[in-house]
Amino acid sequence: MITSGQKSALLNTTEAARVLSISPRTLEDWRLRGGGPAFHKLGRAVRYDSEELEAFVRRALRHNTACPQPLSKAA
Repeated sequence: MITSGQKSALLNTTEAARVLSISPRTLEDWRLRGGGPAFHKLGRAVRYDSEELEAFVRRALRHNTACPQPLSKAA
């Protein structure tokens, strides 16, 4: 987790997958099909901002599997 005053890090696919507890292949699939975290394309290199990964996880918060949409901040 990034603390106040720290710069966010740019992570490669393997590192980002480790943060999300998924396989690198799943992250690659999300990148191709959409629905995954935002990423940077620097030439041939793909990088994920650590702050964006944290935001992606927060947006995915659900109380149960019947909840198709993320919870709003008001909930």
